[in-house]
Amino acid sequence: MKKRLMLVALALVSLWALACWWGGNQMASPPRRALQDYHREFLANPAAHGVALKPFTAADGTPCILVEPLKGVTLGPRGQTVRDQLAKQQLVLPPPGSAIGTVMLLHGRRGRKEDYLLIAERLCAVGYRCLLADLPGHGDHPGTLACYGMKEAEMPGVLLDAAAARFHFAAAPAGLIGMSMGGAVAIQAAAKHPQRWAALGVISSFDTFENAVHEQATSHVGAFLGGLWQSGAGWVFEKKTGLTLGSIRSIDVVPALTMPTLIAHGTADSVIPMDCGKRLFAALPVSLEKKWVEIPGADHNNVLITDFPIYATIAAWMLGHVK
Repeated sequence: MKKRLMLVALALVSLWALACWWGGNQMASPPRRALQDYHREFLANPAAHGVALKPFTAADGTPCILVEPLKGVTLGPRGQTVRDQLAKQQLVLPPPGSAIGTVMLLHGRRGRKEDYLLIAERLCAVGYRCLLADLPGHGDHPGTLACYGMKEAEMPGVLLDAAAARFHFAAAPAGLIGMSMGGAVAIQAAAKHPQRWAALGVISSFDTFENAVHEQATSHVGAFLGGLWQSGAGWVFEKKTGLTLGSIRSIDVVPALTMPTLIAHGTADSVIPMDCGKRLFAALPVSLEKKWVEIPGADHNNVLITDFPIYATIAAWMLGHVK
C-alpha cells in the first residue's frame, strides 16, 4: 500500500512538472501558426483586395510585408464596406488608392503577419499603407522567444524606418495597432518612443501578464492547482526568457503615453477578461485624448469578426489623428 501511494505521488509530481514545462514553453515559444488558405489567396492576388504587397526582410531578420493602396483598381469588398460605414458618419475620406500615413499592425500570440492582411485591406481602403511583421517566436521570425513587449519595444520603430528607407516614403505620420500580445508590444513601443506615433490602438490586451496567466490557470483547474501551475510554468518561462511573469506589466507604462489612445475589448473575453482592458484604460493619463470601446458578446478569438463595426471605429480613430 505504501509503495502504491509513493508511486501515485511520484506520478502526480511528474504530471505537474510536465504540465509546468509545457505551460512555460507555450508562453515563451508558442506553436507557430502555418500559412492558411486565405493567406495564400490574398498573397496570390493582392490587387483583388485593392492593394499591392511589398515583402522584405529587415536587417535583424524580421520578415515584413508593406501593404500599400493601389490606384485605379476596384476596392475589395472589406475595404468598400469600411469606406461606406465611414461615409455614413460624414467623414471626409482620402481618395481610394492614396496613402496619407502608415499604420503598423502587431499580431497576437500564436499569430503571424499574414493574419492581418485583411485588416490591412480595410485600412488601405481609407488611406493608409500598413506595415505587418512577424514578432519573435512567431510566423517566420528567426527569433525563438516571445517576451510580450519587454524585449520587442524597439522593433516597431526600427521596422518602420527600414520600410520607409527601402520604399521611399515618409515615416511620419504613423499609427500603431496591436492585438493581445501585440497590444502589449505596442504599448511598450509607444511609451518608449512617444514622438514616433500619432495614435495608438490596443485590442484585447492585458494590464499585467501575471493577471492574464492567472485567469487562464484558475479557470481551468481552480485557484489552488492553478496557482501551483502558474508558479511552475512561470519558473520555466523565466528560465527561457530571463523575465518573471510579474515583470511584464503594461499598466506600469500606460501613464506615460502621450498620443491619442483607443482601447477596445470584447465583453465576453475568457482569455483576457475585459476588466484587464478597463484597468489599462483607467491608468491612462486623465488629460489624454482616449476612447474606450466595448465589443458586445465578443470573446478573445472572435473580437475582430463580430457584427460590431470595429474596423470603422479603428479607422475613424486613425483618420482623426494620423494625418
